[in-house]
Amino acid sequence: MYDSARIADYLFSLLAAQSSTESIAWLEQQKNKLLGSESPSTFYLAFSTASRFFDKMPLSVNQQEMSRANDLRPGFSPWHWNHLQAARTTLLLLYPHKDPGKWLPTLGKLFETADLHEQEALYAALPVLPHPERMKLRAAEGLRTNITSVFDAAALHNPYPCEYLDEPAWNQLVLKAVFLERSLFRIYQSDKRNNINLAQTLVDYAYERRAAGRAVTPELWRFVGPFLREEHSSDIQRILSDGTLLDRRAMLLACSMSSLPAARQLLTDYPEIEAEIQSGELNWDGLGRQIHGAHNY
Repeated sequence: MYDSARIADYLFSLLAAQSSTESIAWLEQQKNKLLGSESPSTFYLAFSTASRFFDKMPLSVNQQEMSRANDLRPGFSPWHWNHLQAARTTLLLLYPHKDPGKWLPTLGKLFETADLHEQEALYAALPVLPHPERMKLRAAEGLRTNITSVFDAAALHNPYPCEYLDEPAWNQLVLKAVFLERSLFRIYQSDKRNNINLAQTLVDYAYERRAAGRAVTPELWRFVGPFLREEHSSDIQRILSDGTLLDRRAMLLACSMSSLPAARQLLTDYPEIEAEIQSGELNWDGLGRQIHGAHNY
């Protein structure tokens, strides 16, 4: 578990530099109330009322503050949050949590009654919450939603899934992200969790989509590349022959991840793209940004 008090102070300092005097005075008042009380009703009221004092403007974080966030908790990236999310996470971290027998039921009720924006804050906060090992089922629940903003909070720019989900839950996350057409490059350290079961599931999914005359995101092949087999040769050739430029670039990136001799040999047929891959100019994150028109991730 990471230092909740230090993370709360960090978020408070960011908000103090960007919010009104009235808003910060309110947050300071709630801080004093929570530190001196374990009353769930006080906590629930503060969490709900935060929307009166903080808006959904993006949180501004400079390079030095980004570095500090990562020092406090590797992978912690609040620059993808808004002011309201940061304020609510501050409250979550301030509420007494030494006794998980009391804290977990309080948090569970909050998850169960939360509105849309409250759910976004709760799921995005998972990597900095106390007792993270107790939150696996809750995280998996958030990843089953079809509400994209809630799914994004739980799945994207969030180190919790990579670190805590078991393989079936992780694989479901990636498949759901593909289904919802989310930006796969925003899944935190996804390459560390590559596995053959996920690769086969995605190949099957791509085949079903192709049979139905529908396209799949070229990012999908990121999770298949290390597990390419001879039986995938026809898919590889078809994409290289008939796919879009982004499809071809993605497939060649996948081939560069493979130990399959035939896949590696294909790279030599596209020397310009091979050179881009070898130099690092062409990579999965950059390709993801091209696919999704993303510039500020």
